[in-house]
Parts: sequence; C-alpha cells; structure tokens
Amino acid sequence: MSFLTVSNISKNQLGVPVVKDISFTVEKFQKVAIAGETGSGKSTLLKIVGGFAQPDAGKVSFEEVRVEGPLEVLIPGQPGIAYLSQHFELRNNYRVEEILSYNNKLTEESATELYELCQISHLLKRKTDQLSGGEKQRIALARLLVTAPRLLLLDEPYSNLDLIHKNKLKEVIHDISENLDITCMLISHDPLDILSWADEVLIMKDGEVVQKGTPQQVYGQPVNEYVAGLMGAYNLFSPAKAKKLAGLPGVEASSKNLFLRPESLLLSENETPVKGKVKHVHFYGSFYETAVSLAKDTVVVRTAKSQVKKGDTVFLSTHPDEVWYF
Repeated sequence: MSFLTVSNISKNQLGVPVVKDISFTVEKFQKVAIAGETGSGKSTLLKIVGGFAQPDAGKVSFEEVRVEGPLEVLIPGQPGIAYLSQHFELRNNYRVEEILSYNNKLTEESATELYELCQISHLLKRKTDQLSGGEKQRIALARLLVTAPRLLLLDEPYSNLDLIHKNKLKEVIHDISENLDITCMLISHDPLDILSWADEVLIMKDGEVVQKGTPQQVYGQPVNEYVAGLMGAYNLFSPAKAKKLAGLPGVEASSKNLFLRPESLLLSENETPVKGKVKHVHFYGSFYETAVSLAKDTVVVRTAKSQVKKGDTVFLSTHPDEVWYF
C-alpha cells in the first residue's frame, strides 16, 4: 500500500469547483511538489490532504487510515501530518525555546540536531518579536517538526521572503528532506524552488492535475503551453512556423507544435540552415539571453557566455535530444 493515497477528491467553494476528481499516490520519503497558477486549487488540495479542509467527494488515506476532515473531528488535522500555512503565526513576546517546548516529542539530543538543521540554534533565547520574517518561518517549521510528523505539508513556504532568507529556507528544507525520516509535499509558484528539489511534480490548472511527472519531464516535455510557461521561458512554433527550423538536428516535420527551451537552442559557430539577426542581448548574471529575429518571428537563446551584439547575423542549431512536440 502507498504511504499516502488521494482518491477522486473533489471540492466546491460557493458553488464553484476548485478541486475536480483528483487522484494520486505518494510513497514514503518521496518529495512531491505542486505547481500551478493562482486559483488552480493547490492550497485547497493540500489542506484536504492534511485534514484541514473537507472534501465534497473522494477519500484521502494516510498510512492506510482515512484522513477525516474538519467537519468530522473536534480539532482539525490528522495525527502524523504537519501543515505549514503561508499565513502561519507565532505568539508575540515569547522566547523561541518556549514556543518550541510546548509540543516537543523529541529527546534533547534530537531536538538539538533539529534546531541545527533548521538553522535556529542561535535564536533560542530571543523573543518572537525580535525576529525577521525568514527567522520566524524557520521557527514555525521547527515547531511542527518537534512533533515528529511523518508527512510534512508546506504551502508556499518561500512567499514574501527576500533572496537571502529564501535561499536559507531552501537549504533547510533540502536538509530536512535528506536527513529526517519524513515525507514532504510542497507548493510553490517558482520553478527554481521545485525543479532541483522534487522527485515528482503535479501541475494543476482549474482544479485538475494536467501533468504529473519528474522535474525533467514537466520541464523538458510539457503536455501543453500552460505547463511550459509555468516551468520557465520557452520557444513555441506552430507546425507551419516550425518549417523555418527544418534541417536542424532533431527537428522533423510534424503536425504538432515544436517546443524548445532557450538553452535547447545554440548559437552555432558554423553556418546552418537557419540564419537570423540579433535583436538584443540581456545579461542575467549566470547566463545571457539573446533574442534572434527570424523574419517575422523571434526566438530566445540562452547561453553561458555571449560574444554577439545587437545587429549581428547568427546561425542557430539545436540540442537534438531536447527537441519536443505537443
């Protein structure tokens, strides 16, 4: 049996369906990310999994026990499942060590190791009103983990954090996933938050899962333009426009749209069948993006280095194993 089984879950809000007949399984210690546009049903689904929202239909089983919704229990939430909302709260004017001690089920040694993993050991003597937003987020996470949950649900944990605290929290969540006997599910809008972390990604739109796969699959082989856009920049050619790239490695005649990520295109040092003119070059720190005009169309090429400039004539090629059609 699966560690977590979601079977035909549906949920309406104010007469509008927000989760529609969703089913999937999660294995023990698997890292699962849920992505989708705002309003796609991600948070509602995660709350149903944790027992914090009542489904209208379907069933969630955690370790072969049905997860009861808030209308069925006195205190919402399923034993063994911890849920960190993006709207978490910490009591004001309490020491961090007091906040963490209330529900602690760990030994002193295990708790000390956990505080180090969460990078909060130096904050234990501080009061909660003396903390930054990022520090509060890590303490709220540790407050859940001291209860020794077996499934951790994280709803937009990186929202409203500056880059420094976001990167620190990403490091903490990675270390938790690797070092604790815990299974994690995470929601994020940013593909950079999930592609390097997740074992499996669920893409949601209008309350439905439109694609499920590994990070490599949803990034490089999206089922449609919606999924492609969620995972980052892309180039898309209709079957008619794809003829302009005929002759490049991996490009074939097809009745489907041709899909290429910017890094799947190359600025070739040799002449190829596809010639264009540079419209502009933008520097993003770790890479350059070059917009190349092909008659009435423009493609974006991503490279680690760039020696071209606006107005230059360039030739394009492709990584043949990164060509995709949908």
